[in-house]
Formats: sequence, C-alpha cells, structure tokens
Amino acid sequence: MNTTRLEAFSDAVFAIILTIMVLEFKVPHGAEFEDLLPLWPVFISYVLSFVYVGIYWNNHHHLFHMAKSVNGAVLWANLAMLFWLSLLPFATAWMGENHFAAIPMAVYCFVLWMCAVTSFILVNAIFRHEGPGSDLHQTVGDTRKLKASVTLSTLSMPAALLGYPLVAGLMVITVAGIWLMPDPRIEKAVVKH
Repeated sequence: MNTTRLEAFSDAVFAIILTIMVLEFKVPHGAEFEDLLPLWPVFISYVLSFVYVGIYWNNHHHLFHMAKSVNGAVLWANLAMLFWLSLLPFATAWMGENHFAAIPMAVYCFVLWMCAVTSFILVNAIFRHEGPGSDLHQTVGDTRKLKASVTLSTLSMPAALLGYPLVAGLMVITVAGIWLMPDPRIEKAVVKH
C-alpha cells in the first residue's frame, strides 16, 4: 500500500488536534489588558503544545515522504501515535487551567512520553517494513534523538510528581528544542526524492 491515505488521514487528525486546542481559550470578561493576565498559563500551555504538534507533523511528513509503502503494522503504529497526540488538547487544557500544578503537569508529561514512545514504535515499524537497505533506514538509521526524547520524557513525569513541575517543564522544553530543527539528513534526502 502506498502512503497517500495514511498521510491524508494523519493530516486531518493533526488539524483537528490544533483546532480543539485553540477552542480551549475562553474569552476574558473585560476589555482591558489586565483581563488577559489570568490566561497566561493557558496561553503558554497552548504555545508549547502547538510547537509539539508542529514537530510531530513536520517529522511525520518527512518520514512518510521517504517511506515507499506501508503495511498493517505501520498503520497501527501510526494510529497509536495519533491516539496519544489526540489526548494532547485535554492534557494541555488541564495543565494550563491549573497553572502547571504537579499532577496535571505529570499527566501532560505522560501524554508526551507516550507520543515519543509510539513515534519510536512507528519509526521502527517502517524500518522493519522497508528493510535495512531502504532509503529511509539509510538516512535515519540513527535514532539517538528519539531515544533522548523518550529518556527526558520519562524523567519529566517523576520530576512533576515529586513537586518539581518547573524542572519537568524544562525537560519538556528541552525535548521540543531537540526536535525543533528538522533532521538535516532527512531534509537532504527529501530534496533528492
């Protein structure tokens, strides 16, 4: 099977996730700048999650641009990743509404951890499907960034639960920073395709 339907479906899910997140903003009762101040945690949560969804969409786009085809394992791995990404609006809203309190922050970190784990599973499912000689495997055979993301995401959960939500937040931001710039190996390979 080619990747066209998987990409179209995934793009729709990404768009819906972003739409749900922005709909969580409640309009303040008042017309002054001070009326916006109580919304800062919700806004910061939204920006962080928007960046994460953008990172996942960008990497997903590159990944499937390089993949030649998909099988059932790839389809299910992709659905698993989309499932966890679809929980991001809930976790984002809960964290923002509660001003980064420990348990909402830990739940947010858990959702991001599951996104990273299922992304790792997806990449490996594509590697297995396409084989070690595939263009994709040759280009991104090194999964250190993914492993680092999973590790930092793993550490962020206990940090939040132990009462260090700021430390957990910095770990989450660090993971986003790792992925903010697309992998130059993939960028070069996509241009060649």
